[in-house]
Amino acid sequence: MFFATDVSAVSHGIQLAVAPVFLLTAVAGMIGTVAGRLARIIDRARLLEGRIEAAPHDCPMPTIIAELKQLRKRGNLVNVCIGLLTLCAIQIGLTIMALFLGETTEIESFKVATVLFLSGVGSFLLALLCFLTETVIATRILKFGHGGRQAKHWGPPQ
Repeated sequence: MFFATDVSAVSHGIQLAVAPVFLLTAVAGMIGTVAGRLARIIDRARLLEGRIEAAPHDCPMPTIIAELKQLRKRGNLVNVCIGLLTLCAIQIGLTIMALFLGETTEIESFKVATVLFLSGVGSFLLALLCFLTETVIATRILKFGHGGRQAKHWGPPQ
């Protein structure tokens, strides 16, 4: 295998590999955001499960059970989202390697890099769809003053 010793070939390889790094930065930010949502889902589920365990056994709790089902669905979506983001990061990392090797060696890797990059973008888009679906489900369970108790007004007096 031939490795380039020409500085311009190596620097061009680095320039090619820099563009996908920006997508990796976006993926890392999304993973942090989605992991935070997962933590909140888990905390809320633990709170509701504690209420069920503390309640008398003959006391039905349909609203809490329904909310737990929603939390389970949201948790599954968030897990799929994190999996897709991780897959995206791996594909983009492999794209960077393929671009750099294609530029600095005799390996013809540009077709592989194209497929890897497009797969990574596809994984990112699917993860965004999971994120959107999860946020829609999360906001559907909000009552905003409908049903039960009225929401308190926290703004200036009217």
